[in-house]
Amino acid sequence: MTTYAAPIREMLFVMKELSGLDAISTLPGYEEATPDLVQAILDEAGKFATEVLAPINASGDRQGNRWADGEVATADGFKEAYASFCETGWNGIPAATEFGGQGLPITVSTAVLEMWNSANMAFSLCQLLTLGAVEAIAHHGSDALKNTYLPNMVSGQWTGTMNLTEPQAGSDLAAVRSRAEPRGDGSYAISGTKIFITWGEHDMAENIVHLVLARLPDAPPGVKGISLFVVPKFLVNDDGSLGARNDLVCASIEHKMGIHASATAVMAFGEKDGAIGYLVGEANRGLEYMFTMMNHARLNVGLEGVAISERAYQQALAYARERVQGRIIGDKSGDKKPILHHPDVRRMLMDMKARTEATRALAYYVAGCMDRAKAHPDEAVRKQNQSRLELLTPVVKGWCTEVAQGVTWNGIQVHGGMGFIEETGACQHMRDARITTIYEGTTAIQANDLIGRKIAREGGHAMQALIGELKATQESLAGHADGGLQKIGQSLARAITALEQATAWLLAHYDSHPQQAAAGAVPYLKLTGNVAGGWLLGRLALVAHQRMGGGDAEFHGARLVVARYFAEHVLPETAALRDAVVDGAESVLALPEGLF
Repeated sequence: MTTYAAPIREMLFVMKELSGLDAISTLPGYEEATPDLVQAILDEAGKFATEVLAPINASGDRQGNRWADGEVATADGFKEAYASFCETGWNGIPAATEFGGQGLPITVSTAVLEMWNSANMAFSLCQLLTLGAVEAIAHHGSDALKNTYLPNMVSGQWTGTMNLTEPQAGSDLAAVRSRAEPRGDGSYAISGTKIFITWGEHDMAENIVHLVLARLPDAPPGVKGISLFVVPKFLVNDDGSLGARNDLVCASIEHKMGIHASATAVMAFGEKDGAIGYLVGEANRGLEYMFTMMNHARLNVGLEGVAISERAYQQALAYARERVQGRIIGDKSGDKKPILHHPDVRRMLMDMKARTEATRALAYYVAGCMDRAKAHPDEAVRKQNQSRLELLTPVVKGWCTEVAQGVTWNGIQVHGGMGFIEETGACQHMRDARITTIYEGTTAIQANDLIGRKIAREGGHAMQALIGELKATQESLAGHADGGLQKIGQSLARAITALEQATAWLLAHYDSHPQQAAAGAVPYLKLTGNVAGGWLLGRLALVAHQRMGGGDAEFHGARLVVARYFAEHVLPETAALRDAVVDGAESVLALPEGLF
C-alpha cells in the first residue's frame, strides 16, 4: 500500500478559482483566513494526514474494533492519533470561536477534511459526526446546553453522534418508536434501540454526546411527532465534571464490508430506569433540527467520495509507475517499461483523475456557496448562494459518492490481479467507498430530494439560474481562439441541452406522473453532476489557459488536459442519462411484480 500525499497545489487552485477564497477571506468573521495562513494550514494538515493518519489506515482496517461487555476498544494507534489530533487543534477548525473553535471558513475546513478522509476515512468519521452534533446544538440548543456541551465537543475532549435509525424504521423516520418520558425536573427518560450509530461507542474520548430522535407521550404521529434530545454517555455535573454513567449501552457493533476501524454500534437506551436526556429546542421539531446536522453531513459524505477517489487514484498511479509487465503496443525500442505506458492503463488513470478533480471542483464550489450564504453582508448575495447551496447539496452527496464507486473500481483494475489481493490496499478503498452512497440517505433519496424539493416544488427556478451560468461559461469556451477550449465548449453545449430537456420533462410530468419522474431521479442526479463537473472544469481550464505563459506551465497544462478528457469521455454520457429520464420510465415500471 502506498502512502498519501495531499494534493495541496490542486486544492488551492480550486479554492481560489471556484470557491472564491480570496473574496471569502474579506467577509466578516473570516478576515484572518489570509492566503499565507491558509497555505500554512494546508501544509501542516497534509503532514498530519501523511505522517499520523495514513500509517494506521490499513492496520486499522485489518484489526478493526473489539467489543466486550458494552465497551469498544479501537484499533491500535487510533487512541494516540486522536489525542494528537485534538492537542494540535484540528478538531475545531470550522467551529465558532465562542466555544473554542477557530471559526475558519467552510472552504478551508473542507480542504482539510478531504485530507483526513483520504488518509483515514474511518478515523475522520468521528470528527465529522462530532462537528455535525456541534452544529445542531449551536443552532437549536438552549444556552445551558451550549455551555455544558459545546466547549468540550469542539475541543474533541467529548465526541458526538447522531441517532436516527431503528431496526424497524430504516430510512423511514416516521416509523421511529423511541420514547421520551418527562421526569418532572426538565429532563426526560429516553428508551429505545438505535442502529448503525457511527462511533457510537469507543475509547478515544472521555464522554460521548448522543443526539437522539424520540417521541414524547403526546406526540402526533409521523415525522411531525419527533423530538431531539441530548443524551450523554456520562451525565455532566453542575460544575462541568463528569458524573454517573447514563442508562445507555452499546449492545453490539456491526461486522461490515469496509471502514472496519470505525465502530458502527447498536445503541440501547433506557434498559433500566431510562437514559436521561435533555430536549433540544422545541418539542416535535426534532427532524427539522436534525437536518441542520444532516445537511452538513451530506456535504461531508460527498467529500468522502472525493477523498477516497483521490486516495485510490494515488495508489493506482504509484503502482502503474512501478509495475513492469507486457510489451507496449507500437513501442519498438525493446525496453521494458512500466504499465503506465499501456494506453488502456492511461485511459483508466485519466478517467480516475478527471472524475476525481470534477468532484473536488463541485464540493469546493458548494463550500464557497455555504461561506457566502452564511457571512456575506449583502442579503441578496446570501439568498442567491443559499439557493445554489440547497440545489447542489444532494448532487454533491449523491454524485460524488457514486463517482467514487467507479474510481475505486478502476483502481483495482489498474492493479490487475494484484488489485484483488488485500495486501496491496486497493481493495480497502473500494470497500470503504461503498458505504458513502448509503450514508445520510441513499443516492435515490438524494435524487428524489433534487427532483422534488429542489426542482418541481419551486418551479425549476434555481436550476434555471444555474443553467444560465453554465451557458455563459460554455459561450466563453466555444468562442475562444484555442481549439482545445472550443471543443470543451462544444461538448458542454450538448450536455447543457440534455440537462435542459430533462429538467423540462420533470417539470411537465412530476405532478401528474410522480412514479415516472422518480424512476428517472438517479439518472437526473448523475446528469446534473456530470454537467456541473464539466462546467467547473471548463472554468478552471479558462483560468489555466490564461496562465500558461507564466510559471507552473505543467500544472496549468494538466488542467487543460483533464478538462478536455472530461469533455470528450464523460460529458457524452449526459445524452444517455437524458434519454433515461425522458424516455426510460416506462421500462422501469412495466414488468409485472411476479416476473421479477
